[in-house]
Amino acid sequence: AQNNLGLCYENGQGVKQDYKKAFDLYQKSASQGDAEALKSLGFLYGNGLGVAKSIEKAVEYFRMAAEKGHAIAQYNLAYCYKIGKGVKQD
Repeated sequence: AQNNLGLCYENGQGVKQDYKKAFDLYQKSASQGDAEALKSLGFLYGNGLGVAKSIEKAVEYFRMAAEKGHAIAQYNLAYCYKIGKGVKQD
């Protein structure tokens, strides 16, 4: 539920768009092991939405979600390695 509410705040669906609230909700959900929330935190960090931009933290969250089998996070992490964004190109 926290992740879904975070998505609503991220996209402004039914509520006023608020990236900081989305970030906070994703953090709560991620702390419970939710892979989708981990991927979403990576997206917010990577784009500096609701939090200071940090490509390194984005990669860290994509990696955690990827390790849980999240396909989009696996793609995002692979792309970071392909272009050397936040990690050594490999």
